[in-house]
Amino acid sequence: MALKISKNIVGYSIKKKPTLVPEEPTQEIMHEEIQRPDELRGYTYKIKTPLSDHAMYITINNIVLNLNTEHEQEYPFEIFINSKNMDQFQWILALTRVLSSVFRKGGDATFLVEELKQVFDPQGGYFKKGGRFMPSMVAEIGDVLDRHMRRIGLIKDEALSEEHTALLAEKRQAATNKAAEEEPDDSEEYPPGAQLCAKCMTTAMILMDGCMTCLSCGDSKCG
Repeated sequence: MALKISKNIVGYSIKKKPTLVPEEPTQEIMHEEIQRPDELRGYTYKIKTPLSDHAMYITINNIVLNLNTEHEQEYPFEIFINSKNMDQFQWILALTRVLSSVFRKGGDATFLVEELKQVFDPQGGYFKKGGRFMPSMVAEIGDVLDRHMRRIGLIKDEALSEEHTALLAEKRQAATNKAAEEEPDDSEEYPPGAQLCAKCMTTAMILMDGCMTCLSCGDSKCG
């Protein structure tokens, strides 16, 4: 069908095909459909508790997501616990299988840290070197998982400000000097009479300026 042009042509342009903007590659996330690769990055942690004559070795294997990209991230895939002490074998095997299943399910698995740390032994816990209290062996496994997740960047450290760190150091030194004058004791890492901090499980909570404050992590009852 012919069209009659009744007006002068004052301008024209050639219609171009739209330029396609390349899509950014989708970031790979952990989910239950991911198959176990032939090789995994493994980290082994040794813990020794006064509850057993034998040490425990906790191995956590990570899968690497988005390899060789700016979004590369290690994520726990499986966990194994070995020890010469066979008394705890049954529940340890069950625990590692449950933890590994949660890892492979995907999503945020950092909640496992707090869940394990909140397990208390009805017969009482124990103190580690440096005054840290462990309410149970399960809680110490949770502590290892906490360290591991911080190591690979899944849990970020809440760093104290320089001013807060300097203030804690000053107050800690003052409390230590006062305690040394009253009853010299060089064996304590924190001032004698310090109480257990519920946040970091360290015997480092003292009364400071009218407020209970932890000299280890900075936690304060006054906010």
